Amino acid sequence: MIGYLSGKVKFLFDDACILDVNGVGYKVFVDAQTRQNLSAGMAAEFFIHTAVREDSITLFGMNNQAAFEMFELLLTVSGIGAKSALAIVSKISAADFARAVALQDLKTLMRLPSVGKKSAERILLELKEKVQPLAENFSAEKFQPAPIQSTPFDEAEEALSALGYTSAEISSAFNKAPKNSTTEQLIKFALKELNRFI
Repeated sequence: MIGYLSGKVKFLFDDACILDVNGVGYKVFVDAQTRQNLSAGMAAEFFIHTAVREDSITLFGMNNQAAFEMFELLLTVSGIGAKSALAIVSKISAADFARAVALQDLKTLMRLPSVGKKSAERILLELKEKVQPLAENFSAEKFQPAPIQSTPFDEAEEALSALGYTSAEISSAFNKAPKNSTTEQLIKFALKELNRFI
């Protein structure tokens, strides 16, 4: 298994790079923060996770150790694959993720890509004891919830979830809604869309 690579960035893609290691090009999928720091021709090194399937071998790389540890922790959660874990790592820092899990902050996790309510609940259940290495620099007093700025879409989604609609149904309805809608307008619009199929 490849666990580390060092070389020169040969080509760049939206979510990956080709790393030239002594004349061999490895395609490495990277998180958003790592991607922002890359440029063609620069020397780079990555912590590597090698995902082996029957029909492919895929490399995932990060240049931040805490982010890499978080990525590998996410892979231990049932139902979360490497692509989903990479999307999550791209949206939240290891410290904020550890804080959310330690505080059992379901709402913050549900705002991450590829994470619905069931996935968020599994993360909280399965990683509660495992995030301590990521969070060891935080005292109990420092573990305060980060301020959450609710958008009209967040508030409308919460109201619709309480009515029994699924995340998929709500997201589908919101995709057709005007972008600058208020919470009340979003709820009315979504209910109209959802009730068309009843």
